[in-house]
Amino acid sequence: MGEMLVGIYVFVLATLAGREVITKVPPTLHTPLMSGANAISGISIVGALVVSAQVDSGLAQWLGGLAIALAMVNVVGGFMVTDRMLEMFKKR
Repeated sequence: MGEMLVGIYVFVLATLAGREVITKVPPTLHTPLMSGANAISGISIVGALVVSAQVDSGLAQWLGGLAIALAMVNVVGGFMVTDRMLEMFKKR
């Protein structure tokens, strides 16, 4: 029970800190930062795959699958935004 409370505490603090950091980024920097976000999401995918493969709990596997799916959505969306930004700089 104590470990779960610590995990929830860390999750809530990370969520609040992440929201605070993201809202302070000017709109002109959002697209260049997408490549960094894609790298972080890629690491999240690898971590979720490793953890999901090692747990025996059905709930943990389900949450790992959800983490993998959400990180994949983030990576694909990031590449789409980056591709769209690069299209703006091509000569016509």
